[in-house]
Amino acid sequence: MRFVFAIVAFIAAAVMIGLGIAQRTVFLEPDRAALSAEFSGETAFIVVEPEALAAQPGKQTISASGSDTVFVSYGRSADVEAWLGETPYQSVSYDAESGELATEVVTVAPVDDPLPAEPAPATATPTPTPTPTPEAEAAPDPEALAAATPVGSDLWLDEFTAERTLTTTIDVPDDISVLIASDGLSPAPTRLELDWPLDNATPMAGPLLAGGALVFLVGIGLVISGFVHHRRSRGPRRNLPKGPRGKLPSAPRPPRRSQVAGGKRAIGRAKRVALVPVLLVPAIALSACSADYWPSFDQGEAPATSAPATPAASGEPAETVEPDEPTVEPAVTVPQMERIMRRLAVFTGEVDEARDATLAAERFTGPALEARAANYTIRGSLPDHPAPPAIPASPLTLTLPQQVTGWPRTVLTIAKNADDPTIAPTALVLVQESPRENYHVLYSMALAPEADVPEVAPASIGAAPISPEFKGLVMPTGQVASAYADVLLKGDESEFATAFDPEGDLLREQLGVTGQQAINDDLPATADATFSNAVADSPTVALATNDAGALVTVSINQIEKVVPNDGGTIGFQAGAPGAALSGFTEKSAKGVQREIGMQLLFYVPGVGTGDENQQIRLLGWSESLIAASEIP
Repeated sequence: MRFVFAIVAFIAAAVMIGLGIAQRTVFLEPDRAALSAEFSGETAFIVVEPEALAAQPGKQTISASGSDTVFVSYGRSADVEAWLGETPYQSVSYDAESGELATEVVTVAPVDDPLPAEPAPATATPTPTPTPTPEAEAAPDPEALAAATPVGSDLWLDEFTAERTLTTTIDVPDDISVLIASDGLSPAPTRLELDWPLDNATPMAGPLLAGGALVFLVGIGLVISGFVHHRRSRGPRRNLPKGPRGKLPSAPRPPRRSQVAGGKRAIGRAKRVALVPVLLVPAIALSACSADYWPSFDQGEAPATSAPATPAASGEPAETVEPDEPTVEPAVTVPQMERIMRRLAVFTGEVDEARDATLAAERFTGPALEARAANYTIRGSLPDHPAPPAIPASPLTLTLPQQVTGWPRTVLTIAKNADDPTIAPTALVLVQESPRENYHVLYSMALAPEADVPEVAPASIGAAPISPEFKGLVMPTGQVASAYADVLLKGDESEFATAFDPEGDLLREQLGVTGQQAINDDLPATADATFSNAVADSPTVALATNDAGALVTVSINQIEKVVPNDGGTIGFQAGAPGAALSGFTEKSAKGVQREIGMQLLFYVPGVGTGDENQQIRLLGWSESLIAASEIP
């Protein structure tokens, strides 16, 4: 019976191992699901809609080819549509009925002017429209060329570029679209393929292979046990009858040498038979060591997406948004802001070294651009003059985007210097005027020592902008700049002096009454200095905080005039920044003047917040020479 059970065990082992191997070979399902689409190249852009990206669960692998250069980026769907504007594009969606990608050319009609143009008077002679020459038609506008390329736009969460073929894997949530192009001018790639990983795990393959190996070992054990039992059952029989009639004839004995040799051969065969499972079992075990071969009892949550472009869903039900109401979203996401800051840090280092104010205008505007342009001019004559403070890329300790429905968009961020923690953190206010423009630095300030920045909403929510006339603050944000300018000019005699907290305000000592008196004391007796403050033309940016207050950024210009009081002449000192900036190196009977630009960040408390100290705090500032000349 042992041999019968052994045969059954071998058959069962063969079936189990065969089924286990078949599950990983002939019965194995595909490990990826793929969809593809082809295009005729009639548009310069392709947009993969969110429903196409979500046609299958899991990470999306995008492959685009068919053009010399392939560009792929992804961002919020609303941002992609805003960047495209009226530009036609190929829209790629998913047809659930056919299970294939669907494509169509989308053309956005231009918005008609609601005010019709007034007809020209009857006596007016119409101006002939010049017919463009073929050369003029063939020569595109350089500005239009720069605006047509999506490469380097701040709207994208990430972007990729390759030659001829580009393949990348992303993991994006809903409401994210993918933009595919060549360079924005040439036709877009002609072939697109999307694929997703599929779960083709075979959890029974491992148990079948391991179980088959175990049953095979049992069969081997039964065979060995059967042979041992059979050999023992052939022992001497002592109860046979004696005598000639009871004695059985015996076969001649083989030589002793042959018995020994035969025994050795039998032992060798037994060792070879025993070696088979020793080699087979480890091979099967190694082939089944992958996690796909075994049942999974892990019921943990799926990993989060790698590009959290939308806020995570909370347990509270979402508010119903009426179709006619525009969706309010934060201007940027945290990954988007980190990417912008990395680019900005590299760009700023390059333009500061090159002292190129025209190039700096690509990323700076308003007071921040004025300060850097003046510094470049001064360093052109005085190489030892300090360069502007560098803009750090990371880490970002605060990202407060404005809640917006369109453009312009504003973001307040604070970044530390990762290389030198002794440098004060930098507060920046960035503004994006239109979808195809990048963010420009409007204000750049260093935080005051031990500045107490109030808590703000998370970046996934953003902050509402505050109107300059809002009455819910201790002072309307539109009056903060003029009030502080008066405090700097008059000190404690200003009617607004009690509205501002003097603790930690070092700017009052530098450019306030104390600093102004120090400048007059350093002048010769034949000259006098007078000061005046004025609110700059830059906009006031105010974003709400969690405690019903506001973070307010403004700019003030202080004009310092030095005139002779004895009928003589006066000028800038040789080698002084004023002389380098103005280029005026002579003496003047009218006198000379300097203009100091101040960029300021305030915290304005809300009315009735329970804070005993209801004073406005100066959180950060920067001051620099922005103009110098002879008094006209």
